[in-house]
Amino acid sequence: MGDRAVAAPRCAALVGPYLSGKTTLLESLLFATGAVTRKGSVKEGSSVGDSVPEARSRGMSVEVSAASAEYLGERWTLLDCPGSVELAQETQNALMAADAAVVVCEPEVTKALMLAPLLKFLDDRKIPHLLFINKMDIAAHRVREVLNALQAVSARPLVLRQVPIRAANGSSEESITGYVDLVSERAYRYKPGEESDLITVPEEIAEREQSARQELLESLADFDDALLEQLLEDTVPSKEEVYQQLRKDFAADLIVPVLLGSAEKDHGVRRLLKALRHDVPGPEETAARLGIAPGSGNGAGDTLGLVCKTYHQPHTGKLSLARIFAGTVQDGATLDGGRVSGLYRMKGHELAKLSAAGEGEIVALGRMDDVATGQLISASGKPARQINWPARFAPLFSLAITAENRADEVKLTAALQKLIDEDPSLSMEHNQDTNEMVLWGQGEIHLQIALDRLRQKYNLPVKSHRPSVNYKETIRKGVHQHARFKRQSGGHGQFGDVHLDIKPLPRGGGFEFHDRIVGGAVPKQYIPAVAEGVRDYLARGPLGFPVVDVSVTLTDGQYHTVDSSDQAFKTAARMAMSEGMAKCDPVLLEPIFQVQIVVPAEFTSRAHGLISGRRGQILGYMAKDDWSGWDEVDSYIPQSELHDLIIELRSLTLGVGTFAWRFDHLQELTGRLADKVVEQRLATAH
Repeated sequence: MGDRAVAAPRCAALVGPYLSGKTTLLESLLFATGAVTRKGSVKEGSSVGDSVPEARSRGMSVEVSAASAEYLGERWTLLDCPGSVELAQETQNALMAADAAVVVCEPEVTKALMLAPLLKFLDDRKIPHLLFINKMDIAAHRVREVLNALQAVSARPLVLRQVPIRAANGSSEESITGYVDLVSERAYRYKPGEESDLITVPEEIAEREQSARQELLESLADFDDALLEQLLEDTVPSKEEVYQQLRKDFAADLIVPVLLGSAEKDHGVRRLLKALRHDVPGPEETAARLGIAPGSGNGAGDTLGLVCKTYHQPHTGKLSLARIFAGTVQDGATLDGGRVSGLYRMKGHELAKLSAAGEGEIVALGRMDDVATGQLISASGKPARQINWPARFAPLFSLAITAENRADEVKLTAALQKLIDEDPSLSMEHNQDTNEMVLWGQGEIHLQIALDRLRQKYNLPVKSHRPSVNYKETIRKGVHQHARFKRQSGGHGQFGDVHLDIKPLPRGGGFEFHDRIVGGAVPKQYIPAVAEGVRDYLARGPLGFPVVDVSVTLTDGQYHTVDSSDQAFKTAARMAMSEGMAKCDPVLLEPIFQVQIVVPAEFTSRAHGLISGRRGQILGYMAKDDWSGWDEVDSYIPQSELHDLIIELRSLTLGVGTFAWRFDHLQELTGRLADKVVEQRLATAH
């Protein structure tokens, strides 16, 4: 097989579900390439990929971690991506800069479904990817069973590249001792930490190897007429032809090669490196896939880069991890009007200073304060276009937060902005109704990581609690109410007298104020003060919540030529509202959200049960467009039932279920639930 000449460095992203072993695989790859002299351990907190405190305390990746390595004279950047579904935005953003993805999974049939959203994203974006079935040394299922389960969640044909060699291990079970490569038809015996030994293909698997190789050739023939003709004529294609077809189909995201191994024991890791070296396309092809091929609108020789991740570090400040797709970046150069203050190659959070970086490199640009993740940057400052970046994830889980030290409130806002800069799937809002600062994210773990970062990175301990629900109240009947405010304490006094008609409006009617004053009973200059007094009262009605869907009409009143004032009429209006609203049969309103739950069809009945168990109303369900085997379930669910919905939904669906929501309407809440809400509200008011 002829080697493929590569002129520029390449990038592979390691992706896959939580606990599949991506970070361990990164350690094995770095060790095999000589980038590290000793393998780190996730359990011991010594791995390159989990170098931040939040990752080490949890034993899981919490952000994209870049590591540079060389293999057979070629430079690679490996991106270790988080596996938690709550951190999937990080993974999607990193994949945009990668030439290919290594999807790491376990040899567990029941866990195959967990790959479905990731594989869908890769196919939608036409990102070349291969599967590395990890932990084969402890596999409970045969390769064929695992492959069938994985094929059920992949829109692209899975092409097995290896068959395992098994041998008795002294007990009743067998262990995998090596593999046969289905293209070269060479057999290898594993040697932990070293290159595998070339051996003769064992006779007992020769028939299985031939059958598997024929399946591989038939899969490739689906995309090449010449190869199909050879197979129909029983002509054996050359190994070089097979390699070329594999490379071509892989780069076009037509097939998904499948490799086997065990990162913990270094099994199959060097074979994976060789597959990456020979099959992964270069940065020129990746730029073309992204629609940013050099010269397409930019000036000739212009430097072009794509920011795929942002870090804020205590000592170096802001770092923008960027893929260089054209030209050369010098330390001190100007990109998008900002000066590069430091140019680094990363290995976890270790930084190696560079003077320049060229096409294909992934480097950290120092102190590019005005540059954001997903931004295309250039020396000219005017990229021809921005790319179709993954949409920011909609918020699914929230916590109301306050700084433990009130003096830190301003610092808290600034620190949160940095966290959102690093992780766009975080967001914050100030809820005007509840007067709470609310931090939104993708789940409980996601937000706890954010709170840990506030504490550890910014020395900002934060208190958090479940956000308040935006309850409102309204009235069921109208009333005519008179109120007089009169005070005399020497000199000018205070006098205001109003007659108000208070009536309910249809749901969604909001608030209306009218006046029907005749004959100047209340002078015109005081009417706005009456309206202001009414509005002030409506901020907190008799049940303790903002009042909506009410009409108030000023029908009559009296004034005093000396003692009347805006303040007097404002106070009189509040008095009338306070006395009158309690007589209007006030009722609590709870916000109802339209919620669209998305799940694999096999879990649709569970979604129905979940909705019913949260006082929800099922509106209907249908197959999800462009998602084979998935359903969308539409429903109405009260806001008070949404807080931990994503947690339960994921636990019912192997982590893949999700939902979208929006406010729809307010609905009366009565009975014990309403009494409890009002009691809690009144208790907090005292």
